[in-house]
This record gives sequence, structure tokens and C-alpha cells, in this order.
Amino acid sequence: MKVSLKWLREYVDITLPVEELAAKLTASGTEVAGVVRTGGSWDNVQVARITSIERHPNADRLSLATVDLGGGRDRTVVCGAPNIQVGQKVPFAHVGATLIDGHTGQRAELTAARIRGVVSEGMLCSEKELGISDEHQGILILPEDAPTGIPLEDYLGDTILDLDVTPNRPDCYSVVGVAREVAVLTGQSLREPDRSYQEAGPSIEGQVFVEVADPDLCPRYTASLV
Repeated sequence: MKVSLKWLREYVDITLPVEELAAKLTASGTEVAGVVRTGGSWDNVQVARITSIERHPNADRLSLATVDLGGGRDRTVVCGAPNIQVGQKVPFAHVGATLIDGHTGQRAELTAARIRGVVSEGMLCSEKELGISDEHQGILILPEDAPTGIPLEDYLGDTILDLDVTPNRPDCYSVVGVAREVAVLTGQSLREPDRSYQEAGPSIEGQVFVEVADPDLCPRYTASLV
């Protein structure tokens, strides 16, 4: 079973390095068969908001996109993607970031470049350049609620624990179950998810009837009408 560390942290505080956490889980009987990290190579890439788009003065198929990086910082870059619009949240790579070249498929360090007479200090990234997929036809558009200025690794990156759960531990076949195990192993408190739901309509009385034939074998039986 694969468990997201981000999701796990919703229910329990994790202060240990992931390697130490994996060792504790394995020693307790829930073997961590593998650890997969996403976003570990996204240094110098952050969430930006496009504030303006202008035509490149020397190229019909290129645009000059100005982005807000938060804290009053703006950058203008040359972009040839057809899918960008003002107001979008996009990944912005600073000079020095290591990305995947969309044409060669090799990793390379981003440098400042003069494109048709305009210096571009940075770039907006596609999924392929970030190593997410082979999609290179347009820029990766992030959700509107993506916080401007935060590192992309903090927003999209995650660590996945690949757990080999044995049949005698069905309680660990859920994220909350694994969180409970982690809480016990690390001395942290478990934050139970809210299991309440809104009830509406007439009372269940008169619509559903439950008869317990043997109270010794079944001391309590509950029912809900959905």
C-alpha cells in the first residue's frame, strides 16, 4: 500500500527523518518496501502568478510574460507556450534551476538567455521540464489556490511510503490506521478525522426496524437510513 507523507501528516505530527520513520515501521512489522520522492529536484522553482502578457517585439510566436513571485518581486520572461493567461498560477524556474530539456530529455542547468533580443532570466515550466510527464505542448497550469511565492516542492512535492502490509494487520490498510501506528511508534498524538455527517429528512423511526434475535451474541446493532 502506498501512503503519502503529506496525507499522513494531516493525522499525526512527523518529526523524524523519513529513513528513521521507515526503519521504525519495518521493525514493528509493517515493512516499508520503498520510499519514492517527488519534487526533490525542483530547487529554485516556485509558484508564480502571471500579471501581464505582451507580444514579443521581434517574434510573432513569442510572448513576454511578467509574473509575481510574492513579496513585491516580479520577473519578465520570454515564453512560447500558447496556453498562458493573465491570472494563472504557474511554475517559475530561476536561473540556476536544474530542469529537463524539452528537446533532448537531458537534465541541464537553466541560464539567462537572450531570445530574439530580449533577456529572459528564468522560465515558465511544462510538465516535461519538471519531470512530471512527457507533456511539453504548454505550461503546467496550477490550481488557483496555489500560494504565490512558495517553493513548488512544498506545493506539489511529496514522499510516498510503499508499505508491505501483512494480512494480520488490516488496521494498517488505511491512512488513518498507518497514522495510528506512527503515533504509537513516535510518541505523538493521533488527530482523528471528522466522521460526522449532516442528517436531514424525517426521523428514521417508523421507516427502518431492527430486531436483535440474540442479545448475548449481538448486544448492540445500529442502522442508518441513506
